[in-house]
Amino acid sequence: MSDSTTVYQVTGMTCGHCESAVTEEISAVAGVTSVKAVAATGQVTVTAAAPLDEEAIRAAVDEAGYELTGRA
Repeated sequence: MSDSTTVYQVTGMTCGHCESAVTEEISAVAGVTSVKAVAATGQVTVTAAAPLDEEAIRAAVDEAGYELTGRA
């Protein structure tokens, strides 16, 4: 079974520290295998072993202090 990759749009990220905060929170979500956050575009690419619950990702982004606006 192949990994599931989803790109989310996140508002509020402005720097490397923001990327790290978002990456850290999303990485803690069960099933997530990799996270790549890019502040310049506001896009966060999340790879997981199985399709993820978008609400779990939204909660993680919220916990980091940013807002998930949807899929990119």
